[in-house]
Amino acid sequence: MMRRNTRGSRVRRLLARLAAGAAVGALLGGLVAQAAQPAVAADPGNSAVSVKGRGEFKDMTFTVSQTKHLTSQAVTVSWKGGTPTTFAGTQFNTDFVQIMQCWGDDDGTVPGNPGPSRTQCQYGASPTTGRGTWPGNALDDTRNVFYSADPTNYGQDSQYGAANPNAPGEVPFKAADGTLVTSNLQNNRLYNYNTTNEVDFARTSADGSGKEFFEVQTAYEAPHLGCGMPVTRNGHSVPRSCWLVIVPQGHLDLDGKPYADHTQVNAGSPVSSTNWKNRIAVRLDFNKVGATCPLGSDERPTSGSELASDAITSWQAALCPTGKVYGYTELGEPDARARLENDGSSGLVFTTRALNATDDASYAPVALSGVVIGFTIERRARAGAPESVRRLTGTKVESIDLTPRLVAKLLTESYRNSTWGSVTGSASSPVAAKGYGWALKNPDGLASDPEFLKYNPEFAQLSVSETPATDTDLITALGHSDSARAVWKWIASDRDARRFLSGIPDDWGMTVNPYYSTNPDMNTSGVFDLARDDFPKSDPWCTVPPGANTKQQQCMTDFHPYVDDMHSGAVHTRRADTLWKSTWDDLASPPAYKSPGPQTVGSRFVLTLTDAASADRYSLQTARLLNAAGTFTAPTAKSLTAASASATGEAVREIDPAAAKAKDAYPLAQIVHAAVRPAALDADARKDYAGLLRFAAGSGQTTGTGPGELPPGYAPLPAALRAQADQAADRIEAFKPAHSAGHDDGTTGGDTGGIGGTGGLGTTGGTGDTPAPPSASPAPSVKPSFDGGDAVEVTAGGTTPADPADTLRWAVPAGAALGAVAAVGAPFAGGARPRLPLRIPLPGGRAVTLLPEEAVLREVFGRLRRRLGR
Repeated sequence: MMRRNTRGSRVRRLLARLAAGAAVGALLGGLVAQAAQPAVAADPGNSAVSVKGRGEFKDMTFTVSQTKHLTSQAVTVSWKGGTPTTFAGTQFNTDFVQIMQCWGDDDGTVPGNPGPSRTQCQYGASPTTGRGTWPGNALDDTRNVFYSADPTNYGQDSQYGAANPNAPGEVPFKAADGTLVTSNLQNNRLYNYNTTNEVDFARTSADGSGKEFFEVQTAYEAPHLGCGMPVTRNGHSVPRSCWLVIVPQGHLDLDGKPYADHTQVNAGSPVSSTNWKNRIAVRLDFNKVGATCPLGSDERPTSGSELASDAITSWQAALCPTGKVYGYTELGEPDARARLENDGSSGLVFTTRALNATDDASYAPVALSGVVIGFTIERRARAGAPESVRRLTGTKVESIDLTPRLVAKLLTESYRNSTWGSVTGSASSPVAAKGYGWALKNPDGLASDPEFLKYNPEFAQLSVSETPATDTDLITALGHSDSARAVWKWIASDRDARRFLSGIPDDWGMTVNPYYSTNPDMNTSGVFDLARDDFPKSDPWCTVPPGANTKQQQCMTDFHPYVDDMHSGAVHTRRADTLWKSTWDDLASPPAYKSPGPQTVGSRFVLTLTDAASADRYSLQTARLLNAAGTFTAPTAKSLTAASASATGEAVREIDPAAAKAKDAYPLAQIVHAAVRPAALDADARKDYAGLLRFAAGSGQTTGTGPGELPPGYAPLPAALRAQADQAADRIEAFKPAHSAGHDDGTTGGDTGGIGGTGGLGTTGGTGDTPAPPSASPAPSVKPSFDGGDAVEVTAGGTTPADPADTLRWAVPAGAALGAVAAVGAPFAGGARPRLPLRIPLPGGRAVTLLPEEAVLREVFGRLRRRLGR
């Protein structure tokens, strides 16, 4: 039901939302200085490159899975022929691999393997604090070197530090725009531990092989590298190429003899002159960063389901050269439907369900994908584990099996350590806080849950630090979505999960967190309804985390922060960063909790709910989920297609997890439909949208990663659904208004002539105010981004950097102000959608839309625009 509040009530909510809105707006304002481009990559099948090592590493072969048409994504770096990694205590000692991304031309030092200067590589941003469990020695994970005119040990340098021989120095970093950083590089203003993509330590296993997933960054994520930015070559504008550089660390010193002392780490910095001689460089060719469609082009707006995001951005790239520009704004499906219901002229929306409040909509299936549980988990052998397990320490778990009840346990914060600090004392004598006695008999986390061990027995021999940052929760997106609804429907379809949520213990005695119970006698906050489309943090638990030197409490949204969308969840899972600000910093101004950054290599454990396309894009491992046939099934094109065969409905074909009973059906598959209201569109708009649908159902169903192709993470639509889309396109284009007065103004109603209808359970909310078409995106600033740029300097040094000398210097303050404006009319979790749509492009081809509601704030918005000189 739509919420209609009085001006007085909205004003009363203004101050409550102002601060939070300003904070979020400032973040988005930092990002608005960088434009988004579609996630487009040509078929990488023939772009894998293998390179042989040199010297001590001549028997090693390194392979990079994709080297052309790159965007923000992950690539696989693998190797064979190496010597197994050894450790000095918990630190990497010999025979490991380090990986980094660099920019620039070939420096000519290795004719047989062209590569960049070591001063142009993003490396050395290891943590500056909390290094007690960090596996580095402050040389091998930094740019620190010792000068020696005639180096005799790896890690020594013949150039840097020469002003003070035999004393520490640093290899400087030169950015693509010429900025030179010469000191304090471990936490510099261009990149730091939270933003770098470097791999400090990658293990070589007992058979001499290894594998690492490397996050490739474009100029959006790392402006100081500038990868993909237009540069002039031979009179032509081309995207800047970059380099992936691998530096193997061995066990022989410069004299050719093995390191003698194995009680300490012998390796030095990979960017030292001695280690750099062994570097392996692989050229990376990027898609152009910047506006794909001409600036100022008229756009046909589309919005809605994140499940369609990677597909529509790929299709955009193919359609722009034809003169057809289709904007896309990611928006939760319930809100997108509400907008279209209230204003049919708002364009085309992507949804998995039919509209509720109108029967004049036309629908066309355009994509088949699904929700997945992606993860990054590394094996760490438990004390006393057999040799067969210890040999796998540090390697990645490729698959896990999850039941609906296990996922319900994660989503309901039912593991003991999810409500961090609610149970204290020793393992033998635990003490529960008032109201949390239910947690005493529950496992600490997923990895120690007997139900999980039943289906994943190898974890019985693994050691996992079970905290809010690891296996006690899933990273989930804030807001309302059809994807969240599908997950809860899958959970509700399972008898064991329903019983658990009603308060009945599982077979091992674990009980549900009462705040999530469907049993009103158990849940004092009210019944937890499974017919929902969000992931609430219902437990009100707050505490001062154990060991924090402060009285400031943290609550469940601190222990388990939301991410903006499923794509963001995939990125943070690839980086093994759950965003929990778990460390109290007395030296901050003012003192505050801070994030320790990504988890330590070798013991990473992160789970997220994301979409199949994002999981594939960032090379996440994905869980096999239990389907209605009792089979654990992975999300593949085959399993998505098998699930689509069970879809029902006339206007919109929905997949019910309980009805997807084919043995190989993936239970969280979803069919994305495009929905329009032809009667509210003019003839030109109907023709353009029909063209998009024909493309989506035709060339857009060709699997691949080239412009216009169907990216990995989708399954091609079955023939019947493609035919349905073509028929819908014909009817939309042929639609004639019932009462046209000599012209087609798109304002009258009538027979849609298309596939219409209502359907689905539940309600949607929102004002449905008309959105403005999103504009084409400008090229990004080459200055540092919010995450890795001048904002880091503010945090690290307590100083305020100078604003860039252009109008984008107002992006952050304007974003803060606009965030406060948006907060007045739009609660972060959804609800009413205000007016004045503002589309903000984000790195990676995504966008958010701020929609301020208050008419009285139009003047504020106008003043900001005038101040920006726009």
